[in-house]
Amino acid sequence: MTLFPNLCRQPDSLFFVSGDGTITKAARRGSSSIWSGARSAATVCEQEEMVTIRIESAVALCRLFLRWRHDFLEETRFLGDTWERSYGNLEWRTASPQHVMPWYFLASRKGETAGYGVGTGAACIAIWRIDRDGVTLELDVRSGGVGVELGDRGLDACTIRQTFSQQEETPYNTARRLCSLLCPSPLLPSEPVIGHNDWYWLYGHNSAGKIVEATRRLADLVPGNARIRPWSIVDDGWQSPVQGIPGGCNGGPWDQGNDLFPDMGQLSEDISALGARPGIWMRPLLTAARPPASWLLRSPRPADAAQGYVLDPSHPEVLRHVETDMRRVRSWGYELIKHDFTTFDITGRWGFEMNTGAGGFTSDGWSFHTRSQTTAEIITELYRRIRKGADSQALIMGCNAVGHLGAGLMELQRIGDDTSATDWARTRGMGVNTLAFRLPQHGRLFSADADCIPVSPHIPEKLTLSWLDLVARSGTPLLISLDPAAQKPGMTAALKRAFVCAIAPAADVEPLDWMETSIPREWRFGKQTEVYRWSEFDTPPSAPASSSLHAEPVGVPC
Repeated sequence: MTLFPNLCRQPDSLFFVSGDGTITKAARRGSSSIWSGARSAATVCEQEEMVTIRIESAVALCRLFLRWRHDFLEETRFLGDTWERSYGNLEWRTASPQHVMPWYFLASRKGETAGYGVGTGAACIAIWRIDRDGVTLELDVRSGGVGVELGDRGLDACTIRQTFSQQEETPYNTARRLCSLLCPSPLLPSEPVIGHNDWYWLYGHNSAGKIVEATRRLADLVPGNARIRPWSIVDDGWQSPVQGIPGGCNGGPWDQGNDLFPDMGQLSEDISALGARPGIWMRPLLTAARPPASWLLRSPRPADAAQGYVLDPSHPEVLRHVETDMRRVRSWGYELIKHDFTTFDITGRWGFEMNTGAGGFTSDGWSFHTRSQTTAEIITELYRRIRKGADSQALIMGCNAVGHLGAGLMELQRIGDDTSATDWARTRGMGVNTLAFRLPQHGRLFSADADCIPVSPHIPEKLTLSWLDLVARSGTPLLISLDPAAQKPGMTAALKRAFVCAIAPAADVEPLDWMETSIPREWRFGKQTEVYRWSEFDTPPSAPASSSLHAEPVGVPC
């Protein structure tokens, strides 16, 4: 019996789900690669270590299900990825058909590992499921919550890739090779990314003066002979009009600052004059200014969603509008644009809600301005227009973005939900768990940002120092949110050391106990091993991360 299946072959069965909910088992034409049924056809083309899937349909089509039979041995364990950001919920598991694994997964047993996934930039949302009898791949090709209407065009839905562990290769290194296979041409920053983001210091109550103050402190922490300039990123709160948090609209318009940010161009110049590079946060699909009715997205929204108008990214005028906004902030001198909330604004769901909500990625029954493109295609085109508006000289950071669709279009991706300046359990879950289980994507899909190190008087210093040390040594972006009330001499010295470390070439890093725990504490850096004690507290422990998903204001950015 083989340990792992070969998925780069024809499936054992294939099903179409049409727009009216009808499920049709497809028939294969002899030994050909074509499966057909219900006026739809899928061509499953086998190549060496790769399968491509092309779809044609004369009717509205919602999903395809491909099924491969395989008897997994009882001891086999599985690790999947997540829809957009992770939420402290990644870990190795036993086979469970209820557990969804978006984009890719690993299977491992007694030192041998296999990796399977769809390539980045797919035209569908891909979800894997495992049970003891085989593997199911669901391809969500809906347009919003209804079937896509392809008309006469064919849809190149995705490419399936697989890999198997090499001799004495750890599961972690197999994961890294899989990510390289899935994204052969990543877009990466030309130098390490270090700096400051004001969010976990001010949580939106910022001003131009406070940004300059933060930038001045940052400049004192980065070595004067450093070969790179740090980033000073302006987060939510700069846009017009000023919006209250929580409540109100934390969207645009993105055409000017407000009373506390009177001149955004001057602020970028002030940041540059202090030796830093200016970055800025935006929420491109939400605005307080009423747009034309045809621009509005018809997606259902949760009752606790931020108020404002959500724009439909399938509308050509909306795409031009977003591109213009990006070009404008670039003209002000901002060299990094962090775009946020696009997945939530489009789907009406956070990533952790997609695991259990009816419909998965988004609810059924609603549609975009156009029904001829899949949701995945519409999201990818939005990322392309953001990229185009920002031009090739700026860095793009996606937050609440679908990294598997944005790879190759954005240099940086926030791979986990918000850390916290007040709740250590949240930082431990959203930060440490995220970094451990999605670090294989770093440098292979994009530069993976596990979120800021909140340097806060509300978090025990030794825990902040541990999180700071891990991120600095991981080779991933090192962004801090520094509350001056926490900047004691020992912390100042540690921050300086961390920036020096983050600038230097990173050692090969691996969480050694990631198959035994969701919060790895044993990490290897080159030939050195470090043990972090994430659960030692100087103060009583806070609530578990699973119960504090929204310890910070709901609906606010990272």
